[in-house]
Amino acid sequence: MGDSSNYYDSEVIRRVISVVVINENSVLSRISGLFSARGYNIDSLTVAPIPESKYSRITVVTTGNKRVIDQIVKQLNKLIPVLKVNEHKNVIEKDTVLIKLPVANNLSDIDVLARAYNGSIQNVTEECIIVAATDSSSRIANFIKVIKHYKPIEIVRSGVVAMER
Repeated sequence: MGDSSNYYDSEVIRRVISVVVINENSVLSRISGLFSARGYNIDSLTVAPIPESKYSRITVVTTGNKRVIDQIVKQLNKLIPVLKVNEHKNVIEKDTVLIKLPVANNLSDIDVLARAYNGSIQNVTEECIIVAATDSSSRIANFIKVIKHYKPIEIVRSGVVAMER
């Protein structure tokens, strides 16, 4: 029988971390530098100003064992422009994708598929159809996999935004 804490410490978990920072130059590079210097993985990173304030929220999705996640949170809390770090466990999270498809595809097929992933057709030109969908990261990944049958010209994914329940 081994020590059960070793198993717990080695289990890789996915975590959403929100970082509220003072909106100033080089904050993003300092935070991403913290991850890269220590070999921590960033699966998704989004940044947006917090309305009517001098702050921004950086949302990072990362993976690692419990020890790595705890270390990331501690290191983030040490950075000077950081006001607050939240390691979320119970969140609503959304990811958005824009997909450009050849206009030769059947519009109603594309529309039905997009609606299945909380999306819709946003624009149609003589050359292309542009679809947008917003859903959980796993569902957006699945949507991208399914839509590849329609030969997309371009796919742009936003990254995760999250809010604790």
